Amino acid sequence: MELLRFTTAGSVDDGKSTLIGRLMYDTKTIFEDQLEAVVTSSKKRGDENVNLALLTDGLRAEREQGITIDVAYRYFATPKRKFIIADTPGHIQYTRNMVTGASTANLAIILIDARKGIVEQTCRHSFIASLLRIQHVVLAVNKMDLVDYSEARFDEIVSAYKEFASRLQIPQMTFIPMSALNGDNVVEKSANMPWYQGAPLLYHLETVYVGSDANHVDARLPVQWVIRPQSNEWHDFRGFAGRIAGGVFKPGDDVMVLPSGFTSKIKGIHTADGELEEAFHPQSVAITLEDEIDISRGDMIVKPNNQPNVSQDIEAMICWFSEKQKLNPGGHYILQHTSREVKAKVTAVRYKVNVNTLHKIEDDLEIGLNEIGRVAFRTSAPLFHDSYRRNRITGSFVLVDPFTNNTVAAGMIR
Repeated sequence: MELLRFTTAGSVDDGKSTLIGRLMYDTKTIFEDQLEAVVTSSKKRGDENVNLALLTDGLRAEREQGITIDVAYRYFATPKRKFIIADTPGHIQYTRNMVTGASTANLAIILIDARKGIVEQTCRHSFIASLLRIQHVVLAVNKMDLVDYSEARFDEIVSAYKEFASRLQIPQMTFIPMSALNGDNVVEKSANMPWYQGAPLLYHLETVYVGSDANHVDARLPVQWVIRPQSNEWHDFRGFAGRIAGGVFKPGDDVMVLPSGFTSKIKGIHTADGELEEAFHPQSVAITLEDEIDISRGDMIVKPNNQPNVSQDIEAMICWFSEKQKLNPGGHYILQHTSREVKAKVTAVRYKVNVNTLHKIEDDLEIGLNEIGRVAFRTSAPLFHDSYRRNRITGSFVLVDPFTNNTVAAGMIR
């Protein structure tokens, strides 16, 4: 069964956690004891209705404040598809959490309060969705019950959002009016909005096509581990294990190993369930080669006629995560890219981005918590990379402070 990863985003109190709770409740994917606990908590809090947001807001601080702080992952399935949901915070100070939750998503649901319309966080999260190459965005205009299910108000918000999003790179946008609290257009079509001719949210999630999102052209296998069994039965086995980052591999294919440049042919593709006739993203496999080649963790297996960029000079958009320190121009960091780890020096800060206007800021190059900017790096060894827009795995990295071992930024290679 196909898997869809999606994330919810939006401003505070737009109803992200309530929407996820409604999806899980109406698809009957929560246990009775979970529902009983939520009903009891709702009564203690004095809520008029069952507060479905409590299904995802698990931290005590979240329940006390009625907000989402950390990324909450939830899982559910229908007969058509499996889903992994990342419920991300709406507060501006938790932008880094939104980046973390959205980094692996195929689709983003951006909620808007029908009363407030487009706000700063709508723009911020839309920009991040575009930056993270999320190809499918659903604009969920929530709380339509509080504007009397007005078609005119919905059309006004859609028009304003399309004008803003025209400057972003989002291939597919879908607009759905809904009330997560009452269940309008979440799982079933709403009788309160007969003017809306589209499908409810769940139907869209079940049918949206994401098969073309992954890169099946550029063959990339970052080597994570070399498997050398010590048993007599497997004493000649030497497999190179990793998670395929792109393309398709088959036995008999010509391959090249980077950085050495040595070439060979694939002898076999092995998994825990047996050998495969072909392997592709996101499968984890062990590949054996016909020739004895020195390969270790951090190397990459590619096709000779389709190689990634190999360079020590990297240009990237970064989102800064650290509260205690800002980006240090000329500073040294550890850069973790696929299975490779190198030292990196900041050689230039090009600009910051005003995520509300999408304008470049070139007179203030100090990048702090939750800020996004373009930065140049020089690495101690070459990286084998593609642009992030071509491949999200080989085009992304994280920066680690060498003194504290804290992850201080995430980067998308340009």
